[in-house]
Amino acid sequence: MESSAKPASVAVCLDGELLGLYFQNSGLTHSRTLLSMAESLLKNLDLSVSDIELVAISSGPGSFTGVRIGVSAAKGLAWGLDIPVCGVSTLEAMAYQTPEPGVILCPAMDARRGQVYNALFKWQSGAPVRLCDDRAISLEELASDLSGLCKSPSQPHSSDAIVIQEPVITHPSCLIVGDGAKICYDFLAAAGISCKIASGLTRWQTAHGVALAALNAASIPAIELEPSYLRPSQAERELSARA
Repeated sequence: MESSAKPASVAVCLDGELLGLYFQNSGLTHSRTLLSMAESLLKNLDLSVSDIELVAISSGPGSFTGVRIGVSAAKGLAWGLDIPVCGVSTLEAMAYQTPEPGVILCPAMDARRGQVYNALFKWQSGAPVRLCDDRAISLEELASDLSGLCKSPSQPHSSDAIVIQEPVITHPSCLIVGDGAKICYDFLAAAGISCKIASGLTRWQTAHGVALAALNAASIPAIELEPSYLRPSQAERELSARA
């Protein structure tokens, strides 16, 4: 299940193969849609909840309310069925659903307050490899990180030396995914960074990516599942300011 941003989705997978996906980007609250979407998808696949062996959820970062709803739904469902649960990074799940070798994958979610939730990945040996941890950073910091991936040509150390000049390695193309893709693209393109926005459904967070990431993650008892917000909520910030 995926509920970390405006879109909500549920997917059912068997041995890594997608059996069905229900995606909705209506803006309706996830507490109203998520479990009903799961029920509808199972019904259409002629499955029941008793057929489910593992519940996977994007446990953050993302919308505080969306993440909270998703984690609560996953815990309740897994607890009731007495099956394990798996919480995966929302950003890593997006990387798993975008198998694009030869580019830097840049999942980005609008974190408000002039920041994005972000991590960088590249595909290697059939899986996304992390280039950094999940983080909440400014667009300026993200642009600086991506620019830092450029490699300058080597320079001769003396006029007498015979040096074979290395070719200039330009910035690798950057593929941006997530609900923050548009604001990231506008800023990065203006900063001269080669980038593009993923097309179609791969642009958004989906439950299929969550399922793929869960295949390579550890499952835990439902009681141990916790959200990952990366930064304090507004209520926590206000409480800290009053202390």
